[in-house]
Amino acid sequence: MNALKRHEKIMEILIERKEVAVGELSSLLDVTGKTIREDLARLEEKGLLMRVHGGAMLAQNDQFGILSAQGTGEKHAAEKAEIASRALRYIEPNDIIALDGGGTTLEIARRLPNEPLTVVTNDLFILSELARKDKIRLVVPGGERVRNVLIGPRSAEFVEGLNISKAFLSATALDSELGASIYTGDLVPYKKALVKTARKVYGVAEHQKFGQFALWTFAACEEMDVIITDSGIDPAQKDLFAKKNIRLDDGGEA
Repeated sequence: MNALKRHEKIMEILIERKEVAVGELSSLLDVTGKTIREDLARLEEKGLLMRVHGGAMLAQNDQFGILSAQGTGEKHAAEKAEIASRALRYIEPNDIIALDGGGTTLEIARRLPNEPLTVVTNDLFILSELARKDKIRLVVPGGERVRNVLIGPRSAEFVEGLNISKAFLSATALDSELGASIYTGDLVPYKKALVKTARKVYGVAEHQKFGQFALWTFAACEEMDVIITDSGIDPAQKDLFAKKNIRLDDGGEA
């Protein structure tokens, strides 16, 4: 396993557990403790974790690039609900939309009315939610299960062959310079394919994710037509995005 893949796995483990010991990582990844300590040092330099005695803990505790098997829980539930409600205003009957994997996009799915609509998604929780709405047509790219999503080597190619009118993309972090990023590299080609294919691209992210970054950037903020967030966003962050003519929808004045 190369260094980048180890870094990715380390971040996935930390997202799940919040804190982990060097010895445990060494055993899970089948490398020496010295290698793990070097990996942790590099990730700490990037601001992604903090080393503690005998291990490491997440530096950005509000950020989750992928969901655990238990689902989204109630973390930032109010913000997700606000964003989802706002996102619904962009969806019209008979649209062909893509819902990327994530807690906020799951909240969008929960709020979708049972009316004619085509939804492309690889998120198992979203599929479960929408399966009961019989007027919604579901399209699943397929692949192997990675936590809550299905992903495979041909997922991106499949998506690029579709006529998607609107894509709603989640992110672990959003930075006006570094763009939209996540911790899991396996998902990057799929997300990039959605950005490339959809006629309109909407980012959905709680205000806590702004000004942060993760391992892998999948889109520049300029590649998204609108970034939908909640009303708690820091005015300083709004100014940074406004200076680059990146449209934010936080419910305030345009």
